[in-house]
Amino acid sequence: MRKSIFDLLERKGKQPVSMLTAYDYHTACTIDEAGIDMILVGDSLGNVMLGYENTLAVTVDDMIHHGKAVVRGAKEAFVVVDMPFMSYQASVEDAVRNAGRIMKETNCQAVKLEGGVEYADRIKAIVEAGIPVVAHIGLTPQSVNAMGGYKVQGKSLEQAQKLLADAKAVEEAGAFAITLECVPEALAKMVTERSNALTIGIGASSACDGQVLVYQDMLGYNAGFVPKFVKKYADLHSVMLEAFRQYKQDCENRSFPGEGQTYSISDEVLEQLKKEETERLLFKKVI
Repeated sequence: MRKSIFDLLERKGKQPVSMLTAYDYHTACTIDEAGIDMILVGDSLGNVMLGYENTLAVTVDDMIHHGKAVVRGAKEAFVVVDMPFMSYQASVEDAVRNAGRIMKETNCQAVKLEGGVEYADRIKAIVEAGIPVVAHIGLTPQSVNAMGGYKVQGKSLEQAQKLLADAKAVEEAGAFAITLECVPEALAKMVTERSNALTIGIGASSACDGQVLVYQDMLGYNAGFVPKFVKKYADLHSVMLEAFRQYKQDCENRSFPGEGQTYSISDEVLEQLKKEETERLLFKKVI
């Protein structure tokens, strides 16, 4: 049975929640089989799946396309789908309409949107429309240009005060969970202790009620930059690269496909085919 909001909230202060991203059916199946509690169909798909420089080019249609596949693959995990850039920023009406479309077309269990005080009215309206919301504060990738890059948030007094105000605002607006990204441990601990919402950290320490990572990062799926907060549980890039190189070599030296990957035909059938072909050629010459 799929996990519910109540199942997750019961874990607060007791047992941390696990969350990973997924963007396709097969990965969602595997993550679900591992027993991960929550799956995020993140707009990070812009970076890791579509090759964009950042998340800003991702569309609602992109999120729905990938969200559908993930929901089909996950039978027990609670699935959250990101609301991409400019799907909620312009107006409350846009926010509710796009959140409703995402939930209706993907059959996910919640949507996630970035921002605190300034978008609390969007969260409130979406929740009132019957759609669960995960808020996202701290480092918000959709605001990367305004923030001047991907930087730890909350280190100054002003930033820390802003983050605490954001956490309070999104919880009061109805968000059942709050993602804290790139936030100092002490500040994440304060938010977690003060909030009834579930806090989910990414670069925000184990003080949070749960953790989320981009699965390509934690699996070492590529050889590029990996954030400090990522723990690599595997080195799939090296494994895949070696496999692809071996495949290329086997193709070129004809060792693949080998006997084990090849289908056979009986000698009797083959001899009959040869006989018929010989007779056909002889007949053609006579003609």
